[in-house]
Amino acid sequence: MENTNILIIEDNNDINEMIYNYLNKNGFKCYQAYSGTEGLLYCKDDNYDLIILDLMLPGMDGKSVLVKIREKSDIPVIVLTAKDSLNSKVEILEIGAYDYLCKPFELEELLARIHVQLRKSNKKTNNMTFKKLTLDNQIYDAIINNQLLQLTRHEYYILELLIQNPKRVFTKQEIYAYAWNDDYLSDDKTINVHISNIRKKISKQTDEDYIKTVWGIGFKMAE
Repeated sequence: MENTNILIIEDNNDINEMIYNYLNKNGFKCYQAYSGTEGLLYCKDDNYDLIILDLMLPGMDGKSVLVKIREKSDIPVIVLTAKDSLNSKVEILEIGAYDYLCKPFELEELLARIHVQLRKSNKKTNNMTFKKLTLDNQIYDAIINNQLLQLTRHEYYILELLIQNPKRVFTKQEIYAYAWNDDYLSDDKTINVHISNIRKKISKQTDEDYIKTVWGIGFKMAE
């Protein structure tokens, strides 16, 4: 998430601050707007990787803002809405939202949905590299010393998350939310097993450590 910029357009100060603080804590660089007009002014910079947009905004509402954004950009937009009817959800998606979340919502679910959208966007970007390891986002595998590791899909996503912000320690819950797109981790042994399998595959190609265990917290890339 390092160098990932997110614009929050939400007029409710408490909700805006709550999202801002939570995403900052999770490694994102966030910017805040409190009206549709202000949000569109921010959008002129075109420096954002994702936008979180509330529908019920003063002045220019969220739908109008979304239409304006879509005239110039295909940036991922996650809409926050108090309307949970099917027609409302369909309309939001048809005018250009990539995803939506009904209020009230859990921050963990918002984070998981952000990860999904960024993952889709990352397919259009260059492969990620850490030390001698390169993640190939076209084949969902990693290459080290010119050898494929033959990762499973979940193993690939775990490495993708860790490499995005190699200095940060990720909890098992955060890893599970990203790699499985699910907030409920019933047994953290699932993460331990997948980390162990990744380490075994890497160790067949190099003696260098790539994943570090931070006891009592989680995992990070080994520098």
